[in-house]
Amino acid sequence: MRALVVRLDSFGDVLLAGPAVRAVAARGTRVTMLCGPRGEPAARLLPGVDEVLVWSAPWEGVDPPPVRAADLDGLVRRLREAAFDVALVLTSFHQSPLPTALVLRLAGIGRIGADSVDHPGSLLDVRHRRLPGRHEAEAALDTAAALGFPPPPGDDGRLRVLPPPDTVALTGNGPYVVVHPGASAPARAWSLGRCAEAVALLTDAGHRVIVTGGPDETDLTRRVSGETGVDLGGRTEPRTLAGVLRTADVVVCGNTGPAHLAAAVGTPVVSLFAPVVPAERWGPYGVPSVLLGDQKAPCADSRARHCPVPGHPCLDEVTGQDVVQAVRKLLEEHV
Repeated sequence: MRALVVRLDSFGDVLLAGPAVRAVAARGTRVTMLCGPRGEPAARLLPGVDEVLVWSAPWEGVDPPPVRAADLDGLVRRLREAAFDVALVLTSFHQSPLPTALVLRLAGIGRIGADSVDHPGSLLDVRHRRLPGRHEAEAALDTAAALGFPPPPGDDGRLRVLPPPDTVALTGNGPYVVVHPGASAPARAWSLGRCAEAVALLTDAGHRVIVTGGPDETDLTRRVSGETGVDLGGRTEPRTLAGVLRTADVVVCGNTGPAHLAAAVGTPVVSLFAPVVPAERWGPYGVPSVLLGDQKAPCADSRARHCPVPGHPCLDEVTGQDVVQAVRKLLEEHV
């Protein structure tokens, strides 16, 4: 049997699909993952994925491509040629799977399942409705089970990635704490000043601090690192970043992809979580964590990309000392 798992949005979203992917793969199927460009690096890290197809959907992301008949025709042709027997469409709680399901149906896929609050007509063979309050990783597993792919025996359902490389040449020897200051949406990012304060105070508390960030965040990581942090901004592609996070004592970051990558390699997380989306659905999954940030702030559940409240109080009222105490708590509880 040939199975297609679809998750078209971001890096972190694809990581959260990992347990569901393993459930599909455990049934002896060959698993192809269809994802967008932002999710491709994560898809290539997931155990159980045999092949990755990349396509930019006009109904996903903050800067989606225009609808072009040729693009849709090309995707339909690729999927039809692959002759998939079954497809699992995974989406967040606020997204509809039906545009994707229509494309899959046009490609001749015979059995399609998804989580949908909307009436699917003839687009879905299995229409799952998620239970209230389920984490996104759990909701994906539930949807896979509804389609006939229960969690395999002995699988704890946590996030996982393929074994990362040794990164001691980047990090040096000895324990360290990672601070990842960036986020894909400004509303989810702690301020530069607060991040720099945390790095300095963590260093004063006796921690070696490594600051990570993408190639477009090198100015940010340089300024946050200051005189005491080790700046790895722009120096860690996803597999390398997984290695850096795996050997960290604790990772400090916002609600962004590296938080889920840290969870996938089993590292505790201090989560600077802006409540624009619910922490119960998007918080670090399956690892010890401390959640910081006012979860009842006026921006709660707004899904805002830019903070609608002057001063960004939900996060910037969190201090560097709060982070030091959270790191200490995790280290004391999980030695």
